[in-house]
Amino acid sequence: MQDIMTYTSDMEIIESDIQDKVLSALESYDYTKYTKDDVLTALGKDICTIEDYKALLSEAASDMLEEMAVKAKQERMKHFGTNVYLFTPLYISNYCENYCVYCGFNCHNKIKRARLNLEEIEKEMQAIKAQGLEEILILTGESRRMSDVEYIAQAVKTARKYFKMIGLEVYPMNTKDYEYLQKSGADYITVFQETYNPEKYKELHLGGHKRIYPYRFNAQERALKGGMRGVAFAALLGLDDFRKDAFATGLHAYLLQKKYPHAEISFSCPRLRPIINNDKINPKDVHEKQLLQVILAYRIFMPYAGLTISTRERADFRDNVLALAATKISAGVSTGVGSHSDNSNDKGDDQFIISDDRNVIEVYNAIKAKGMQPVTNDYIYV
Repeated sequence: MQDIMTYTSDMEIIESDIQDKVLSALESYDYTKYTKDDVLTALGKDICTIEDYKALLSEAASDMLEEMAVKAKQERMKHFGTNVYLFTPLYISNYCENYCVYCGFNCHNKIKRARLNLEEIEKEMQAIKAQGLEEILILTGESRRMSDVEYIAQAVKTARKYFKMIGLEVYPMNTKDYEYLQKSGADYITVFQETYNPEKYKELHLGGHKRIYPYRFNAQERALKGGMRGVAFAALLGLDDFRKDAFATGLHAYLLQKKYPHAEISFSCPRLRPIINNDKINPKDVHEKQLLQVILAYRIFMPYAGLTISTRERADFRDNVLALAATKISAGVSTGVGSHSDNSNDKGDDQFIISDDRNVIEVYNAIKAKGMQPVTNDYIYV
């Protein structure tokens, strides 16, 4: 079986010390040593240091969420005001060549597979645009054979006809591929590292390109080298020790921001969800209270970063976290392939089962009801 730290011949290797720094810090992080005084000290500072961030993710901080929420809300309002950005994901293919034991798309899971052609992609985008949205996130399963770079680029070019902001959540690529997609119209990429613990990563990713840990880790940096304006980070909370994974996610983003000050940094905060053929998958030891702690810590540590709250979470939880820390919310979501342009069943099965199935109008109204301002776009291309 392929060693997780050994690149394959088609994978670009870049010079970067960020992975070594993150793994070194992760190994030495002991979240049990921090006290409530450490947490109060962190909350009293104008700038949150790495050491403060460790305290905010500690066990001691879990009983101080109200204090953390006050600080997080102050930072959120200072940098984003009441704005809440709306978008929706569009899955254009669910073929995958990876064997990830927790994912509904994994190559050994017997699900209905589909790949939209360009005409079908455009119809989906027209239907999404008709709902008033200006931002779209294009997703595929991780199969270069069924969703090659040119196919993704054509989807991006089509999206540029309808949307002001285009994100990608696809397989990691080399710098030249990211450059091509950026020139085709893509604005940002999202990559879930899933877990930052290499040993757990090895147990969960049993085959495919995704098994190569450092290639995935360095995807955001290659994307920035390729000209992408923004990059998003996430660990799939519940795969391993969530405190350590959240710490590594934040540190990864922080170090990349230091190296590329111009980059627009953002976080996603996903938890495990049940999948087709395995409804027993749920986040280990990560309940809403723990998820809230992670979200608040992200906001305090990197107050200027975007933060997306997923439809993996309940509607009430999503709505309530917007005023405290989150800045972006998805609406009208389907994680299957081909479901926006008509009322028929998805052409391809879902990646995971969502919790919040509200449409765009319902989410828009919920934001307004919280005294927040829904925003569909704040970019102008000249």
